Amino acid sequence: MANPASAAAAEPVPAAETPARRFWPQGWWRIVDVKIGIIPLPVYLILVALLAVLTSEGEIKPDAPTMIAVLALGGFTCAEIGKRLPVLKNIGAGAIFATFIPSALVYYMLIPTPLVKAITDFTKFTNFLYLYIATIIVGSILGMDRDVLIKGFLKIFVPLAAGSVAAACVGTLVGTLLGLGAYHTFFFIVVPIMAGGVGEGAIPLSIGYAAILGQGQGDVFAQVLPPVMLGSLTAIVLAGTLNAVGKRMPHLTGEGRLQPDRDNDVTAAKVEDAPVDAATVGAAALTAVTLYLLGVMMHHLTGLPAPVAMLFLAVLAKLASAVSPRLQAGGFVAYKFVQISMTYPLLFAIGVSMTPWDKLVAAFTLANLITIVSTVVTLMATGFLVGRRLGMYPIETAIVNACHSGQGGTGDVAILTAANRMALMPFAQIATRIGGALTVTGTLVVMRWVSGG
Repeated sequence: MANPASAAAAEPVPAAETPARRFWPQGWWRIVDVKIGIIPLPVYLILVALLAVLTSEGEIKPDAPTMIAVLALGGFTCAEIGKRLPVLKNIGAGAIFATFIPSALVYYMLIPTPLVKAITDFTKFTNFLYLYIATIIVGSILGMDRDVLIKGFLKIFVPLAAGSVAAACVGTLVGTLLGLGAYHTFFFIVVPIMAGGVGEGAIPLSIGYAAILGQGQGDVFAQVLPPVMLGSLTAIVLAGTLNAVGKRMPHLTGEGRLQPDRDNDVTAAKVEDAPVDAATVGAAALTAVTLYLLGVMMHHLTGLPAPVAMLFLAVLAKLASAVSPRLQAGGFVAYKFVQISMTYPLLFAIGVSMTPWDKLVAAFTLANLITIVSTVVTLMATGFLVGRRLGMYPIETAIVNACHSGQGGTGDVAILTAANRMALMPFAQIATRIGGALTVTGTLVVMRWVSGG
């Protein structure tokens, strides 16, 4: 005999009473859960209207609330376009579009001048790139397995050094064969690519070149900047391509881990059974800022770049067990929050304020392009092969080597975003900062010797 309760439960609920069929609030919630990047669709539309009105009224100010809205809207819009393009979405188009579309829009004056000025002022005066890098570096280091950290830092210098030498030889040879001349190719194309970006690479390189050659620093800087930018763009595309390769050949990648190990590199999230509270995340973020400020102080005392000094301090804190497991877990949560919410807005700000479109386009001659691509490909391919030989994941070592040809800290962000390997940021900083500093120093010594200075 059928159970009356079961029979009652089997009866259909009238359509008018089904919550799923009501627009308010369930239907509205479904609309709210549609997102452009991390921005809910209704909020996105409201922001578009608000910012259009504020811009037309001349009320766009470089304050934090306004700029957060502007950068989030621009960054996630450009990234969403890139992520929806066939084929290109698999090679890091999100990061490429978030960086270079705003650069082109500024050059062709399609972004209102007051808005460009506000973004530029905010980006330069707040220096929030370093807040981003500090949180990423400290969070990812604190989240690494201790043994993996030690082994990875010791081993990463081998593929990096081998790749640098191979790239210098191949790039110079290719440029010479294309009629650019060995001297010009090496000093003005190949070396700038691996110099560590603009602030720590192209600028000190151009100052040194100008002093040795007796030329104006501005003229020299105009020559070395395009290879830096185009080399970074090449690295972004190739890193995105390696991410796609890794999905097809998973045995070649650790999905952000540098080398095989029993545990994932990022283990801090599970060191405590209790959930990490907001206060712990805030404490971890403040710890990252403190380490960065200590790095700034060390820069003034030793000349070591502040991000590199901060990196070594974070490693030391991890190895000495100076940070509690709960704070380590908080650092990892802060790292993930910053990675997800700040990456594309940051790239948009960089595109508007620090990426001159005309300089990038100027490098697009066939000989320059072939030379730059061959240099970056050799750098990454050598990292791939040497890393595999050392028992490391070859895709990860190739991506770290790619950061040696990036546009400094901004290039690291774009390359690792395209590769979906933000956990490699500490190793990327080694490639960019230390590798770049050694490249600039060594090159100036060689140029002085060649020039008879």
